[in-house]
Amino acid sequence: MSIMNQNKSNELYKISSKYFPGGVNSPVRAFKSVEGTPLFIKKGKGAFITDVDGNKFIDFCASWGPLILGHNHPKIRKAVVKASKNGLSFGAPTLQENELADLIIKNNKYLEKIRFVSSGTEAVMSAVRLARGYTKREKIIKFEGCYHGHVDHLLVKAGSGLVTFGSSSSAGIPDAFVQETLVLPLNNRKAVEEAFKQYKNEIACIIIEPIPANNGLLLQDKEYLQFLKETANANGSLIIFDEVISGFRVGFEGAAGYYDIQPDIVTYGKIMGGGMPVGCYGSSTKIMSSIAPDGDVYQAGTLSGNPVAMSAGKAALTVLAEEDFYQDQEKRTQVFVNKLKSHISKKGYNLYISTIGSIFWMVYGNNGKIQAPDQINDEAGKYFKAIFKKLLNRGVYLGPSGYEVGFISSAHSTKILNKAADQIIAALDEVDVEIGLK
Repeated sequence: MSIMNQNKSNELYKISSKYFPGGVNSPVRAFKSVEGTPLFIKKGKGAFITDVDGNKFIDFCASWGPLILGHNHPKIRKAVVKASKNGLSFGAPTLQENELADLIIKNNKYLEKIRFVSSGTEAVMSAVRLARGYTKREKIIKFEGCYHGHVDHLLVKAGSGLVTFGSSSSAGIPDAFVQETLVLPLNNRKAVEEAFKQYKNEIACIIIEPIPANNGLLLQDKEYLQFLKETANANGSLIIFDEVISGFRVGFEGAAGYYDIQPDIVTYGKIMGGGMPVGCYGSSTKIMSSIAPDGDVYQAGTLSGNPVAMSAGKAALTVLAEEDFYQDQEKRTQVFVNKLKSHISKKGYNLYISTIGSIFWMVYGNNGKIQAPDQINDEAGKYFKAIFKKLLNRGVYLGPSGYEVGFISSAHSTKILNKAADQIIAALDEVDVEIGLK
């Protein structure tokens, strides 16, 4: 197996390092966890991306999730071109906002009103503010292992003890900003009960990724999610489902629909923009009436409801709303994952694969079901780095972090997935020879 040429990417990275911190505009792109130099991507089509050196890859990163229809989908591209001919931004209401909202709400029984924003982080920030404004409370509960964007009060890591105020996981955030954030262990009912006992009538909301997919794929039981919903509401608090990743990925109604649980507030991003920067948060009419200009919870955005992004989102979600779209996605994903699982089992490799809908995650350490960060093997990063590098040379692109999940699009045909599985299997066998996987 030959080592791929990366000369142009290496040169561009030297140049970008003069302009941007770490040479990138989002930290994980820097390839630090895999000890490599980032690839500069030139184009994408369907299930494939091509870098500036001409290397072609089967892409399972999918721009970190939004490209559920694959790269450069013709219907989305056509919608973007058509909308852009009339202008790029107006800072005023447009027909496109109404059309996308109508499509979302008519196909989602968990929503009555929504507010468009420009990113998932913005959606979550606004949702938490709404919860605080609606309940007139200040404290929030989040969980270790769930990521909710780079919001000051949510960039919090766990402190010591079962129920504790967290501490900032980023420099530049005053302690006062995070002192109202309680960080609890995932999948631990006792910690939740203790938090509400200790801070009764002070907690505005629980926020959780109902399908945690930013620290590995830490699938939670439906019963646990239902427990969180019931506990929050019994104590006068709200529950927020952060569905920036799971929304429109595991079903049109996201994890709420998948588990049939009604969140009080839900946030979306990624997929709903068809590759354009879009997010939204939504709830019942009663709760959303607290948002300005109807209520006293202020939130605004110059580019919110951007007509080009709205058009891209409508084109994408129209396809997703078609009959059997998600069933087909899950079927192809299961065939792909089962092929990997079969080989792993046959070889006795110490690897764990988790999957839901069209999301998958493979990690070193066969610990059974992994539902919390502390169940992830300490050596997982070492093995992912080795596998990642082998896969690049075999034409398979994963997100450059072992804690990130893989995404399958409608463009990943059975044939493409079978080829990818063969390359992953070959890479695993090579890594086993070099450092061992048993």
